[in-house]
Amino acid sequence: MKKTIIASVLFAAFAAPVMAQSAAPAAPEAAPAPEHTLTANVGLFSSYRFRGIDQTFGKPALQGGFDYAHSSGFYVGNWNSNVSSGAGFPSGNLEMDFYGGYKTSFGDFGLDVGAIYYYYPGTDAGAGRAFSPTNNRTGAVHSGTVDNKEVYIGGSWKFISLKYSHSVGDYFSTPDTKNTGYLDLSANYDLGGGWGVNAHVGRLKFKNMDNADYTDWKVGVTKDIAGWVVGASYIGTDAKGDCGKGEFYCFSNSGGTSTKDAGKGIAVVSVSRSF
Repeated sequence: MKKTIIASVLFAAFAAPVMAQSAAPAAPEAAPAPEHTLTANVGLFSSYRFRGIDQTFGKPALQGGFDYAHSSGFYVGNWNSNVSSGAGFPSGNLEMDFYGGYKTSFGDFGLDVGAIYYYYPGTDAGAGRAFSPTNNRTGAVHSGTVDNKEVYIGGSWKFISLKYSHSVGDYFSTPDTKNTGYLDLSANYDLGGGWGVNAHVGRLKFKNMDNADYTDWKVGVTKDIAGWVVGASYIGTDAKGDCGKGEFYCFSNSGGTSTKDAGKGIAVVSVSRSF
């Protein structure tokens, strides 16, 4: 009888957890990816550099936009920033970008194709361009609102990406510069703990323009602090902007009272967030 009692106790002790485990509900399946995704972003930068070239005459820039993505891979978005009228945008102080395309991935590889329209409301290209007509081989002069239209294709592998952009109209309203191209090689590596490093090198081939082709580069570090990303980077170029020689990338401020080498290297700090 004692043996029977002991056996019963041991069975209860070991069988109970097993029964409880088998009776526990199955873990819930992962939620499917949403069909529609809408995100927004905002950032404050000590200076705005587009492809390495100064767009705010060394002044800070407030930037932001939103993106819509469909589960099929198609996306559209808008991005905006203040700019300096002396950086090639006479009578204007705002950049508005509108873009759309398609993204897909194959394991560690990604593909991105699309188009983008750069628009500068209120500008008058004929009112005096930072891109001097004397540098244009045809001598043509553009009038109307400053804009730019490009198509692009990009590929990625893990943390490395390569993208080519091609203008399908005059490059930022500089006459006879259709088919200007820009190649961008970038890397963004997550170090863990909210830290990241990034690097970039790009090359602009400016169609029908003298002394306007250049290479730009960037190295930087970021830190995620409760969703806010703090960044610091160094941006440089070999663009010809010596104002003493009257080179192409010598820009003047909106009042024309001072000039600046728009391709000169600079350190940029920023804070940004996505929602």
